[in-house]
Amino acid sequence: MGRGKLAAVDTVFFTGLLFLALVKATPIAFGAMAGLMSERSGVINIAIEGMMLMGAMMAFLGSVFFNDLTGGALPKIASLLAGLVVAMFFSAMVALLHALLSIHYKVDQIISGTVINLLAVGVTNFVANAFIDPNRIAGVGVLPVISIPILSEIPFIGRIFFSHQPLVYVMLIMVAVLQYALFKTPWGLRTRAVGEHPLAADTVGINVNRRRYINVTLGGALAGLGGAFLVLESVGRFQKLMTTGRGFIALAALIFGKWTSVGALGSALLFGFAEALGVRLQLGDVNELQALALLAGIGIIALAGVWSVLKLIRRGEDKRPSRTIGVLAIVGLATIAAALLIEWPSIEIPIQFLGLLPFIATVLVLAGFVGRAIPPAAIGKPYEKA
Repeated sequence: MGRGKLAAVDTVFFTGLLFLALVKATPIAFGAMAGLMSERSGVINIAIEGMMLMGAMMAFLGSVFFNDLTGGALPKIASLLAGLVVAMFFSAMVALLHALLSIHYKVDQIISGTVINLLAVGVTNFVANAFIDPNRIAGVGVLPVISIPILSEIPFIGRIFFSHQPLVYVMLIMVAVLQYALFKTPWGLRTRAVGEHPLAADTVGINVNRRRYINVTLGGALAGLGGAFLVLESVGRFQKLMTTGRGFIALAALIFGKWTSVGALGSALLFGFAEALGVRLQLGDVNELQALALLAGIGIIALAGVWSVLKLIRRGEDKRPSRTIGVLAIVGLATIAAALLIEWPSIEIPIQFLGLLPFIATVLVLAGFVGRAIPPAAIGKPYEKA
């Protein structure tokens, strides 16, 4: 593929990019669902980063110790699944600590989350420095790719959606399950009631604080899956600070997704796309400016699409006119046309800038949309039974 030519952004490029975007979005989506479980019940959760980091370390240690305990007699996947369970358990315990501080002791929930993030960094760094790195502990490996028969053979779509490791499929299933459970089941109605009007919920017999404890803890288990993904489906071993801010990006995805799992997934895909783009452009086999312009246009159109879906989901609450979505779509189409019709100069974009793309996307989303997002009414407010 020659630089500056339209062939530089062909089907293979987009297929690989979108495949990688879904992979990169997976831990962010798990973190966003952890925040959704917690914040829909009224507890602010900025401790997602710490929960994911703890989950990553315990996934590694759990798989290694299980493999050593069994003498390697069992298939490798058994050790990896054991590590997955251990990650979920310890992340849930970290979330339970956050719930205890926030609900029982009524500590400011922002402070509690910050403390837990710092605690997770300290504990994981200590274990890595004192045990993992000096002993040069090797990981068991990573979970295998599962290609779904027939579906994985569909041109373009098959490669993107149906040829992944297990946690990607688990994430997609959990998004659908949580969306249905939150808005179509009695459990979801009670959870939303606790987050919106805890006194009214208490009046009809719902134990507000117990439900908050359960939701925060279960959310921690989901964050553990996001952390485990980084070890068990990516690098195969634990590295210090390997979450690299994904927990905070997950929180931004949750807010931009208006506290729905489908919206959070759409936002996670946006951030995953930005990270995948940075990785893909570092290969240097396409015109960076042309690819950035083309993909910016696609991203703007995707943003308009996500916004439209969110308006449909919350059609009774969102009274803003739809013309802004139309303007976004027109700007996106114009950007794509410019990318395809203009002869772009060939320049080298620094790798450091490409690595910043997901964080730039986070800042833009927070600056442009967070002020318009309406959180659950009782979020951050401890509840005391009258």
